[in-house]
Amino acid sequence: MTVNLTWDDRYAGGEYYFGTRPNEFLVSQKHLLQRGMHCLAVADGEGRNGVWLVEQGMKVLSVDSSAVAASKADTLATQKGVKLDFEIADLLNWNWGEARFDVVVGIFIQFATPDQRKGLFAGMKQCLKPGGLLLLQGYTPRQLEYKTGGPPVAANMYTEAFLREAFADMEILHLREHDSEINEGNGHKGMSALIDIVARKK
Repeated sequence: MTVNLTWDDRYAGGEYYFGTRPNEFLVSQKHLLQRGMHCLAVADGEGRNGVWLVEQGMKVLSVDSSAVAASKADTLATQKGVKLDFEIADLLNWNWGEARFDVVVGIFIQFATPDQRKGLFAGMKQCLKPGGLLLLQGYTPRQLEYKTGGPPVAANMYTEAFLREAFADMEILHLREHDSEINEGNGHKGMSALIDIVARKK
């Protein structure tokens, strides 16, 4: 029998499901980030990326649907000596607002189906200020061969051609498919088929 765990179930327990260290791709883009920037961390889970962004001097809103994740994100922020603003919300029905953020970060947000993803991406663009940056990392369909994380659904994953089309109205600064070893808690562990994009709102 297949058991469909909720995100609260995944985040339950003392350990952090995706670890407490920030995503390596996000860290590699540190040179683009400036103190005082307003940043949205999309589906930020237990806060590993949001907390790191605050540590870089940014003003961060971390949004996720899981109350369990929010509690653990607050604990992690306290341990690191920073304050992370966290909002519990359904991102598929969230008011993104207009031109609120300098940076939007989406790391492995592939819970969204292709239809849901249209609204998600539209909201991410909408809430960016002109000149604002989108930082996104996800899996390509070849991740189904590795089985080291992510949903077992190829349609939820990204290809270079898909991201080029989805963000054709932005200036693409970086777009790369690669196979890399990652170690992000028990959730993402091992060789993985990844794709990264950095795009600037025109």
